[in-house]
Amino acid sequence: MEMVLAAAANCTGALSSNHAKTFLKSRRSSVQMRDCRSGPAAPLAVSSAAAPEVPRPVRLGIMGCGSIARKVARSMLLVPAADVAAVASRSEGKARLFAADNGLRSGTRIHGSYEALLDDPDVDAVYMPLPTSLHVKWGTAAAERGKHLLLEKPTAPCAADLEPILAACEANGVQFMDSTMWMHHPRTAKMRQLVADQDTIGDVRFINTMVSFLANEDFLQNDIRVKPDLDGLGVLGDIGWYCIRGILWAVDYELPKNVVALHHPVKNQAGVLLACGASLYWADGKVATFHCSFLTNLTMDLTVVGTNGTIHVTDLVIPYEEKSAPFSVDSKTNFAELSTGWDPHPSKHVVTTDLPQEGLMVQEFCRLVQGIRDAGVKPEGKWPGITRKTQIVVDAVKASIDNGFESVDVAS
Repeated sequence: MEMVLAAAANCTGALSSNHAKTFLKSRRSSVQMRDCRSGPAAPLAVSSAAAPEVPRPVRLGIMGCGSIARKVARSMLLVPAADVAAVASRSEGKARLFAADNGLRSGTRIHGSYEALLDDPDVDAVYMPLPTSLHVKWGTAAAERGKHLLLEKPTAPCAADLEPILAACEANGVQFMDSTMWMHHPRTAKMRQLVADQDTIGDVRFINTMVSFLANEDFLQNDIRVKPDLDGLGVLGDIGWYCIRGILWAVDYELPKNVVALHHPVKNQAGVLLACGASLYWADGKVATFHCSFLTNLTMDLTVVGTNGTIHVTDLVIPYEEKSAPFSVDSKTNFAELSTGWDPHPSKHVVTTDLPQEGLMVQEFCRLVQGIRDAGVKPEGKWPGITRKTQIVVDAVKASIDNGFESVDVAS
């Protein structure tokens, strides 16, 4: 039986800030009404409970015009809390073309350098889809200028390089978030409830993730993800990041005790990983495995196995459809009589959303920024903590590959 779980995105606040101010002004002004029975005009009593002001949108700057930026820019246009204020590239012409091609408003400012974007006083936050090798320099610079930071993954070449970025964000009171989009889909929250439910899933004992796609020859020769000086982690940093995040998500971000890379990874001539995997081990006996590849058919699987049940997802990173996402649950399953089948059958679930997951990511990022800017709340520490742990495990897998597939202890 298929269950449809409506999880509509919060799309309130669609008024522009100017319209909202006009609306509120009209609400607050006294209204004169003539009573035909008493003659003179009398002021109509106005309720003291004025409508709440719509928070001012977060003014976002896009730093870099790569292909992933097009997807995120589209989502920004869907989120009332976001305003794409500026776009920057190393070429002003490229930035201008990006703005035109992606339907950004005519008032979007165009910058021909990253430095100019960071110096723009009308930018509150920066979305940074630059090559990983540039993240330390520009991520740190953004935070030091007081810009909140939404950073593409992998967030750094290694955990040691991530630390200056996170430290700069903390020192300057700005929000940090990486752009692992599936984390913000309402399906993920629903699955989290079930994983935490002892009766449904029980104690998690095994996790497996597989993420891959068949890259064409142009990708394998020219994409930044296969260039050692741009994204030296290759497939491990790109889609291996999703595998590792999925595993950590399933165990509520408990770091494994040790990691052992799988033998026979595939590298290109420059030594960049094109396919690899690893096994992760916890002190209490939990085990996880993952495989990621640029060389095999499109696959985005996550399986979480507990003592009482199992969750299966087959489109983890990018759902089959933008506004609905399925998963299945086997709970307290056994063999049918004479082992002729399963009893009960898996339950199928579909979680719907009005906004695509990248829009929900932008919406949550803007909500946090608005809280810091408008209410003086502190940045949410959950997101940099999750990023740090993901990067630590990526490092451990890379170290095991580099050291002949030896077991690598994971720092706490």
